[in-house]
Amino acid sequence: MFESILNRVNANIGDLNVRSIRTLDVAVVSVTVWALLKLIKATRRSRNTQLNGPPNESFFFGLGKVLDKAPDGGQVYERWAEEYGVAYKVPSALGKSRIVLCDPKAIAHFFSKETFTYVLTPVSKLAIESIAGRGLLWAHGESHRRQRKALTPAFSNAAIRRLTAVFYDSAYKAKAAWEALLESNPDGAIIEVQNWMNHISLDSIGIAGFSHDFASLEGKSSTVVDVFEELGSAKPSILFPIFIMLAPVFPWLIKIPNSRIKLMRKLHHSSSEISKVLLNRTREELHGDAKEIHEDKSVIGLLIKHEDENAEIHITQEEVMAQMNVLLIAGYETTSVSLTWALIELSYDQERQTRLREELLKFSTDPSWDQLNSNLPYLDAVVHEVLRLRPPLPDLTRIATEDDVIPLSVPVQTTSGETVDHLTITKDTLVTVPIRCMNRSTDVWGPDAKEFNPERWLDEDGIPSKAKDIQGHRHLLTFSDGPRTCLGKGFALAEFKAVLSVLVRNFTFEMRDGPDTKVELARGFFRRPTIVGGEGCRVPLRVRRVE
Repeated sequence: MFESILNRVNANIGDLNVRSIRTLDVAVVSVTVWALLKLIKATRRSRNTQLNGPPNESFFFGLGKVLDKAPDGGQVYERWAEEYGVAYKVPSALGKSRIVLCDPKAIAHFFSKETFTYVLTPVSKLAIESIAGRGLLWAHGESHRRQRKALTPAFSNAAIRRLTAVFYDSAYKAKAAWEALLESNPDGAIIEVQNWMNHISLDSIGIAGFSHDFASLEGKSSTVVDVFEELGSAKPSILFPIFIMLAPVFPWLIKIPNSRIKLMRKLHHSSSEISKVLLNRTREELHGDAKEIHEDKSVIGLLIKHEDENAEIHITQEEVMAQMNVLLIAGYETTSVSLTWALIELSYDQERQTRLREELLKFSTDPSWDQLNSNLPYLDAVVHEVLRLRPPLPDLTRIATEDDVIPLSVPVQTTSGETVDHLTITKDTLVTVPIRCMNRSTDVWGPDAKEFNPERWLDEDGIPSKAKDIQGHRHLLTFSDGPRTCLGKGFALAEFKAVLSVLVRNFTFEMRDGPDTKVELARGFFRRPTIVGGEGCRVPLRVRRVE
């Protein structure tokens, strides 16, 4: 009804003689159209299942400040789920709201329809474009499917099997540097491990993805590293939380210059410049040899192959550059953070660190890719427990492009008191999946969900039945799920296992200031671990040689 009224208003406007319309008439028509649009949207929203949820604390910020100030936002989501059910409504900025899903069945449905029914919010698209360009992370729908299909061969098991040697090489460079430090400190050296993990990850992605050695482990400077360090160490301004809360409502805020936006643009420029150099170099090396380009199995080789307009799956030069930016940025930040958390957890737990070392020392040589996957159960358990307990991405929010019905495994009560086993979702509804909450929920993972317990992965019975309902990799949401599940998860797991195996086999780790040292997530652009009361994103550990 409202749509037909709006169409008639638009038609009437088109029939008017523009010169005869007075300013007041224009204003009245504009206000009428605006009011009708608001009414249409309000009517749409009223068709949503009316869920309960925490009361609003601020019209301007919703409950954004509550989540921002909480040491662990995942626990806040979990507390709300206990009170309001597995699906509830959370107030957002300027009177808006979003639906939060804490139900495995609902989440599986959500991820199965991601990239078509549920897509990136406008502010997320702008942020990703400003950092990495219009690549796989930015795309949705058919564009996402086409780009993903072009990249998939670069992350196959066969490709990762060949790249495992690269991960070992980077780990051994760090090992050699640490042994040099220990020559003058036989009782142990204090090593800031987070910085080293960053360099291992960057050099690995450079060689594995682009046949380029950044040589950051050997002290060579890189603009990308410098910008990452600036972003990682920059303290949030007073206005930054306000910016984060209002940006989803006003996406154009992300274009207003400030210190962080300037750093994001600098990162994009730096990674793009590096990508351009590597891309041109590879083109020159492969120039005129179509067969060699066709057989090149590296990421950059495959990108160039699909850049050809005659290729079966064509991607544009802009998309090629964006994919390279994504690989550089994701390869640098995510795995390095997971490796740092692994060393922290093992430093707290000497018994489990010893158990892992004993398993690794049974191998006289570095385990192959197949052995890393099949013959080192405790290494696998430690890696997946870190990924469960410390996911790099705490949550994700998408916007519905069409109406949908989401099934629930556990019924919830609406504001009217009705009990429902499904949710009606209308177009433009915001839907959030709290990844950290689901990975650490006591309702899903049992009473020890907040504890580091690798043993849960050693026996199928150690995984609770409710956790098994989660469809993501190994019942985790760390790598997302569905059509947008992390394409590089095999790459990340192989690097994680190879690097950790070298370090734990050769060194022991302890917290520098003892087992009572507290670690928190830094409140910066990147959510890196840091010592409470320490300066910047630093994780100094006491490192000794294994005797």
